[in-house]
Amino acid sequence: QVRVMESGGGLVHSGGSLTLACTASGLTSEDYAIGWFRQAPGKEREGVSCINSGDGATNYADSVKGRFTISRDNAKNTVYLQMNSLKPEDTAVYYCAATLGGPWSLIASAVQGALYEYDYWGQGTQVTVSS
Repeated sequence: QVRVMESGGGLVHSGGSLTLACTASGLTSEDYAIGWFRQAPGKEREGVSCINSGDGATNYADSVKGRFTISRDNAKNTVYLQMNSLKPEDTAVYYCAATLGGPWSLIASAVQGALYEYDYWGQGTQVTVSS
């Protein structure tokens, strides 16, 4: 059984930093991708970033480029999202999702809003940035 779990959310002042972690267990393939998404109150879910477990390729939404960094520790099946220079508009529930073996070009484009459905989702972690 695949389980995806986020951790590391919290409250931070504008300009501050937080690191989220996503741990995926039960994956049956070493070829997978992890994506971070977020949903603010009253808004649709949007892509944030994603990473490929194989070659480590990454992609970012324009709104977080230069501020967020995604990284992976394959030995721990954990992906991290380092968030710097946080803004109040970054406030949202952040979700981690895993997908197995899909085409990377399509997976990456989901960060910019392309239609691609990840296979497994976590419960989400709240990130609140105060002004």
